[in-house]
Amino acid sequence: MLTVSIEVPRSPEIIELVRLGDEYGLGLYPADSYYSLDLDELEKPGVTVLVARRAGAALGLIALVDRGDGTAEIKRMFVAEEARGAGVASALMTALEARAGETGISLVQLETGPKQPAAIRLYEKHGYHHIPNFGQYVGDDSSYCMEKAL
Repeated sequence: MLTVSIEVPRSPEIIELVRLGDEYGLGLYPADSYYSLDLDELEKPGVTVLVARRAGAALGLIALVDRGDGTAEIKRMFVAEEARGAGVASALMTALEARAGETGISLVQLETGPKQPAAIRLYEKHGYHHIPNFGQYVGDDSSYCMEKAL
């Protein structure tokens, strides 16, 4: 059975998922176009880390960064290679949106990249649509931004 819950990011399994996510992302994009949160940033107030587990094993994670104005950004979406295609990413998205709704967030934005068509399809499946690049992503051709009103 797959479970998704809020966790602190300093467990060895989560540290490993963060490392694998960095390895994956930096394999696709140059370092100056890789916009991820490190472990210290994942522990900041307003950041919620959700982890998907099956039989106790951490399979994926996602972070919700509450901006404090009714909006938030998705960061750090990553599913371990061996768990892809098993509904882990969709479960993470559903849990993240539930958490956003519980905390009064009405708009969720995200940044992914054009070299990640599977991620774009996942977000579209969950009702996100393409928007012009926002914030630090403006002017970066390696960024593909999306949003959804909850």
